[in-house]
Amino acid sequence: MPEISDKLEAILQSLPHRPGIYLHKDAEGVVLYVGKATDLRQRVRSYFGDPQELGPKNRALVAHIADIEFIVVGSEIEALILENEYIKRYQPKYNVRLRDDKNYPYIKVSLNEDFPRVYRVRNFRRDGARYFGPYTSSGAVDATLDLMNKIFPYRTCRYDASGWAPPRGREDDPPPDWKLKLLPRPCTQFYIHRCNAPCVGRVSREQYDEVIQQVMLFLEGKHDEVLVNLRREMDEAAENLEFERAASLRDRVRAVEQVLEKQKIINTTGADDQDVIALASGDDETCAQVFFFRGGRLTGREFFILQGTRDTPESEIMQMFLQQFYDQAPHVPGELILAYEPENAEALRAWLRQKRGAAVTLTTPQRGDKLRLVAMVAQNAREVLEQQRIKWLSDSQKTALALDELRDMLNLPAPPRRIECFDISNTQGSNSVGSMVVLENGRPKSSDYRRFRIKTIEGANDVASLQEVLSRRFKRMAADMAEAAEATSDGEPSAEVEDASVDEEAAEVEQAEQVEQEAGEDGAPPNEEGVSPDMLGNPWAQAPDLVIVDGGRPQLNAAVEALAALDVRVPVIGIAKENHGSISTYEEIYLMDQPEPVVLPRASQGLYLLQRVRDEAHRFAITYHRNLRSARTFRSVLDEIPGIGPKRKKALVRHFGSARAIAAASVEDIAAVDGMNHDLAERVKEFIGSGRAVGPDDQAG
Repeated sequence: MPEISDKLEAILQSLPHRPGIYLHKDAEGVVLYVGKATDLRQRVRSYFGDPQELGPKNRALVAHIADIEFIVVGSEIEALILENEYIKRYQPKYNVRLRDDKNYPYIKVSLNEDFPRVYRVRNFRRDGARYFGPYTSSGAVDATLDLMNKIFPYRTCRYDASGWAPPRGREDDPPPDWKLKLLPRPCTQFYIHRCNAPCVGRVSREQYDEVIQQVMLFLEGKHDEVLVNLRREMDEAAENLEFERAASLRDRVRAVEQVLEKQKIINTTGADDQDVIALASGDDETCAQVFFFRGGRLTGREFFILQGTRDTPESEIMQMFLQQFYDQAPHVPGELILAYEPENAEALRAWLRQKRGAAVTLTTPQRGDKLRLVAMVAQNAREVLEQQRIKWLSDSQKTALALDELRDMLNLPAPPRRIECFDISNTQGSNSVGSMVVLENGRPKSSDYRRFRIKTIEGANDVASLQEVLSRRFKRMAADMAEAAEATSDGEPSAEVEDASVDEEAAEVEQAEQVEQEAGEDGAPPNEEGVSPDMLGNPWAQAPDLVIVDGGRPQLNAAVEALAALDVRVPVIGIAKENHGSISTYEEIYLMDQPEPVVLPRASQGLYLLQRVRDEAHRFAITYHRNLRSARTFRSVLDEIPGIGPKRKKALVRHFGSARAIAAASVEDIAAVDGMNHDLAERVKEFIGSGRAVGPDDQAG
């Protein structure tokens, strides 16, 4: 047990065996973490046991705890509710929390006023109105409101409507002091059929209420009920010879049907309301994606970003998201289909039951249609996380600020215009590859990305592999710059630098690159090392203003040594997640002339840029590594089929791209490939279709 102060020891001794919440504070009294427990004494004391049993995040937390406050409550559910309130109040650094840079918008139906309105608000209150949301995009809310106002003619004005009809329940006997106060004429909304003008007595309160009921059914996703009601009204209008009203209702029916057509793409078999929730985690943030199913039909989706999730189990992230999201959500569905089983599931169920007023099922599917739904939502979460990364990198103000911070931190003469970041990837030493990604003016320049196959290093030696990659990159730069200088002095165009032709290994990955083009913003796929430069200039000949390597002091020393051997003078830094024995959860920046790493503030735009470019280099290296591994597996599959030689193998690789694609293809499709015939196609189909030769990267799940 680590040494703790007398103050903390006294607090630990005084903790009761009761449910409650606890607040870890630092020396300045800042709340670092808020937690809940069914047994406060047992839970809080667990932080101060063997440090090896704690994760990196909790070790960092314990190192800063100077005081502990606790509150005893009556039950675990009360602890859960109170924990959520305190997290929102203090936004503790070590808690998983919804990013709180804005209030999420809702759609409000003001049932607490005469002739209710439907409009967007930023806060959810329990004031008798109906709220729908929260939504992450104000634009999506406005688009929904505009669509609904085209379908349902409700008022959007802010007039006091109390004088347009007698108070509810007093229609036949209005109060003596009440007077009918209609407006002299309707507004433009009436003439463009977006309001039925209760302000001039065009409709009764009952008729207007029917429209509002249809609006709420529509927002609840009960579109079938809306259609039934509209068609009934349309038939009644036609029978009463109200042909103009019947035509208007017919147009509204068609508009709702068009909405339904867009929602037939995805549905579930459940008759009750369902929310499907999945997570995708980045460096210190997680995207929670929610798909809303109402009556078995997808009615909407939203994503939310959670911060402080580094080194946090998915089960805890899921629990914290459910607590914070459904605390503010006006509607709790009957079933939550989750990618991960949340912590404290029983307490969550009881709390959600209180919120809903009925039982709530938490389902973590292992197979079947629900698992496929979760996989689809998880894919959307990953896409959102990537879009958020690209969005940040494309923000010129943030990237300019980040580059200025890097200039100051590294004592550079100017903000680094061109940044190159290098990373290594392998699987237990096999298929080792390197990647180089490039930022220009803080933005990715994917046409200059480069891949490297490690040629001289055996086994898992990331440091030596990094040296090889840097040596090859800067030798190429020196050669191209020397050739350009020679061509200029001779006054004649120079010959091509010796270009590595597409060798056998490049052919191996060709099929993988056809499947997943690593296209950049300009649509140009990143070039393999040795491919001729593009028409815009030679990327190899451009010297970077800053080199970043993924790793700590060993990687930085290797990079400095490689550049010194080539007499290349470029600033080099290393960036590493400090999770190897240290209690720090910050990124550490290693500099050439400083023995100790630099720790930038978490809110630093410079740190954010370094993290993003490091993650991009890692992603690029991992993708290339997987493609190589998959291609080699595919090659071994085809090598085992009698009658399939190098030419036919290459033709099949080019045409289909994977063994799984061949297994899914028909015999006729395979026979149509150059060099193939019907007998060979049947042989290939039988061999691969049997699954005997499909490797781990090609086997269907």
